[in-house]
Amino acid sequence: MGKAAKAKAGGKKLPTAPLGGGASKKKAQKNPLFEKAPRNYRVGGDIQPKRDLTRFIKWPKYVRLQRMKKIMLMRLKVPPAINQFNMGIDKNQASQLLRLLKKYQPETRAEKKKRLMEMAEAKKEGKEVQSKKPVVIKYGLNHVTTLIENKAAKLVVIPHNVEPIEMVCWLPALCRKKDVPYCIIKGKERLGALVHKKSAAVVALTAVAKEDQKDLETLSSNFKAQFNENTENRRRWGGGIMGIKSQHVTQRREKAIQLEQAKKLGLQIA
Repeated sequence: MGKAAKAKAGGKKLPTAPLGGGASKKKAQKNPLFEKAPRNYRVGGDIQPKRDLTRFIKWPKYVRLQRMKKIMLMRLKVPPAINQFNMGIDKNQASQLLRLLKKYQPETRAEKKKRLMEMAEAKKEGKEVQSKKPVVIKYGLNHVTTLIENKAAKLVVIPHNVEPIEMVCWLPALCRKKDVPYCIIKGKERLGALVHKKSAAVVALTAVAKEDQKDLETLSSNFKAQFNENTENRRRWGGGIMGIKSQHVTQRREKAIQLEQAKKLGLQIA
């Protein structure tokens, strides 16, 4: 005879099962207004959820080429003459320099036309016209090269992404030879915007107003120490950065060689 039968016979009430199980458990009532409709992703079913298909996209040719070029430049050993263009000035220095250069932007065609018209009208009226040469930044590779050779340039700014790089890779050496301060800045487009062009291969300052003389001297002295007198930049090779798989293979190989050497040393000591 079981415990339940004995309890019934004696009239004793057993305790309910833990967590409200058994007969006392109430079933949740279903609302007839809301039908359960699970999604079906089989053929002809619901729309598939969005997935990241970046790896499977066929990118345009120009995107593939620029990515391949970047990887190739990382893998290959880059000589110091070209690698120096990867060591540009930082964000704070760039903002100070661009602030100074912006004050000496050359006039646009419309501004020049307006100025010449005003001069012509003044001459017609018989007034004396004093045409003073404006102090502006100089641009154009041949023009700036001549200024450097004549030691007329006070500060030379070269962008890091001139294409092809052979156009400007000799400029730092010329600046060092002629003792002209130079710096390398990121973005030929930023220099181009200063001279109303799409891009500029190099710009130079020949003179500034008295109030900006101190800023120019500070920047020149900083850039001389950072670029002209920095022999480390001239000797440092770039590139040689392998992919993550190659790095892991190299690390494993080096570890194996070290273990082998340790074993040999242990045998020799013994």
